[in-house]
Amino acid sequence: MNMPRVIAIIPARHASSRFPGKPLASLFGKPLLQWVWEGAKESKLIQKVLIATDHERIAQAAREFGAEVKMTRSDHPSGTDRVAEACSTESADWILNLQGDEPLITGSLLDQWIAGFQPSFGMTTVATPLSKSGDLEDPDVVKVSFDAHGRALGFRRYVPFNEAGAWNHQHVGLYAFTPEVLHQFVSLPPSPGEKEERLEQLRAMENGIAIQVLRLTFNSVGVDTPGDVPRAERALADRARAISK
Repeated sequence: MNMPRVIAIIPARHASSRFPGKPLASLFGKPLLQWVWEGAKESKLIQKVLIATDHERIAQAAREFGAEVKMTRSDHPSGTDRVAEACSTESADWILNLQGDEPLITGSLLDQWIAGFQPSFGMTTVATPLSKSGDLEDPDVVKVSFDAHGRALGFRRYVPFNEAGAWNHQHVGLYAFTPEVLHQFVSLPPSPGEKEERLEQLRAMENGIAIQVLRLTFNSVGVDTPGDVPRAERALADRARAISK
């Protein structure tokens, strides 16, 4: 049985309204982007890892830590659109879009996810149980609801406490597409829900693309603002201590 060819692409833009230059933010002296790239490089099931960016400072930093870089246009409406441009000359069975703001991503997590891909879906993502009750009302923690078969039912930033039962998982910013579904996704205009919630995966759902949700245990510490950097560093330090025991 031939193993599927899997390519991972990390989209990285400099012009973030909430955190300009975020991919280059330093965590323990290492760029945030490098933490994600190193986690992807640990995977045994990913054949190639690329960084897709429109900014030369990010490209230069990525090359310095050994990454392969694809320069892309600056006018993409989403990270997935940037991924699609970067992989346009690549051959793959699955294309992963790894958000560059999850420094705790590991190769073992990615391999668990990839091993769970179901061929009946052309797009998959990851959920992990919410860690705090306050996460329901935190717009920076994206919530996902899915059925018993792992099919996504919705994604939201804010969930009232009385609706907690159906929204007890956090969405982790990982996506995988078959080339056909990726091409379909980027040919569609941003959808109403995508624009309202600022969640690109709603473009897929609102256009009839079924999304598989894999439930994995993962300490998701996304870096959205400068204030998240110390929190991410604490999580990285906790993980290093746990590994050393």
